[in-house]
Amino acid sequence: MSENKILTKQDVNRAGLRWMVMPMNTYNYELQFGQQVVYALAPALRKIYPNDEDYLAALNNHYKYFNTQPYMCQIVLGAALGMEEQLGRPGAETIQNFKTGVMGPLAGVGDTLFWVVIPTIWASIASPMALEGNPTGIILWTLFAIALTLFRLKFFEWGYDLGTKLVTSMRSTLQVLTDACSILGLTVVGALIPSVVSVKIPLELQFATGTALSIQAQLDSIMPCMVPVVLTFICYKLLGGRKVTMTKLVLIVLLIGIVGAALGILG
Repeated sequence: MSENKILTKQDVNRAGLRWMVMPMNTYNYELQFGQQVVYALAPALRKIYPNDEDYLAALNNHYKYFNTQPYMCQIVLGAALGMEEQLGRPGAETIQNFKTGVMGPLAGVGDTLFWVVIPTIWASIASPMALEGNPTGIILWTLFAIALTLFRLKFFEWGYDLGTKLVTSMRSTLQVLTDACSILGLTVVGALIPSVVSVKIPLELQFATGTALSIQAQLDSIMPCMVPVVLTFICYKLLGGRKVTMTKLVLIVLLIGIVGAALGILG
């Protein structure tokens, strides 16, 4: 591991610009932002890894599922780039764990700030002016867009500095941080299962006495949201085996859902 700088400020800003023009261009269910991440970091990674084998290994390490709020992505990817520069290929797993761990919490922060709070406040100032025919309204909104673009570039630079410091000044706590991020990410995903995955078993067993036994009620009495948890676990194991891609898994779940609903087994 070397603490010498390989990348220049121009290299870091170029990676940030490449990310800014790509977030939603090749977005897909299998990798989400994975392809865009590789596109953004490729030139900088080539400079860090002049050897073809190391360069391809680094690209493949980033060519994985990744998804968070696009503006927050720049902080995460900047930090990952700083860690690549300092850790090299031995740090591949640490870098991937860091990205996976922080993307969930940052998504919530980014969505709240940049999709809701900040635009709403600024629009509440600019919109009434524009509706009244005052050109100040559109000028204010244009200035907001420019300022946000400049801040996004700065986000990548801040993330890069953060990643470098994590490896140099905070080297002893890096593993603890990545472990904590992994645990936090798993906790967030686990907490989302009941609200995002909606699967029920509407079957009822009818007895000669005239009473009925609800399968779903019995399962909920054992463990609330048991069916969504089991379904999520099965999907996780299928993806972990690397024989089923995300696209195939979506089609499988869709087919099972349609057949199950038609037969009255799933709801």
